[in-house]
Amino acid sequence: MRKEEKINLTREKLLASTEKLIENTDDPFKVTSRQIAGESGMQAAMINYCFGSRENLIYRVFEKKYESALSDHNVLAIVNSDDLSPSDKLKNLHFIIARFLINDFKYTKAITNYVLFKRDLSKEAFSVKYVMEHYKGTKSLSECKIISYELSTMLQLIIYRKDDFKCDMGIDLYDDNELRNLINLRIDLLLGEVKS
Repeated sequence: MRKEEKINLTREKLLASTEKLIENTDDPFKVTSRQIAGESGMQAAMINYCFGSRENLIYRVFEKKYESALSDHNVLAIVNSDDLSPSDKLKNLHFIIARFLINDFKYTKAITNYVLFKRDLSKEAFSVKYVMEHYKGTKSLSECKIISYELSTMLQLIIYRKDDFKCDMGIDLYDDNELRNLINLRIDLLLGEVKS
């Protein structure tokens, strides 16, 4: 077996072991590198070799589940309907993502620190396209990326603090109507009117 094949096999074992451990715990912060290594039959050093860190490995597991969920629900067809404005596409996209983050909250809890402070910003601009469409060339690419970043990171933080939102603001993010209203409010406030 070639070195590249061995590394890919190791990555897959680490991903599968991490997913299994997270699925079987109440607290994803207790899933340690040592546990992942033991479950996968690998040396703990392989986590850093293959993924750079335990946090990045957990994020990759989340990303795999997230991409699978989005393709299962045919999200792109829902979001990219020609009948929708760019801001409505953003609202639908953020609602679908928020629902996923709430339903798989163990992963949300495990990755929020990584997402907010360590992820590669150049690869995380899933909504820039719709922000750019909304502004129709009146904002630069850099400005649209900043707006997109604010939308995604604040959504992540709000969902991480979903219980506080319910207690302090009376918004139950498990209720689809309340979640959609919050997302609509945030996007409307941040995007504002486009001046022709």
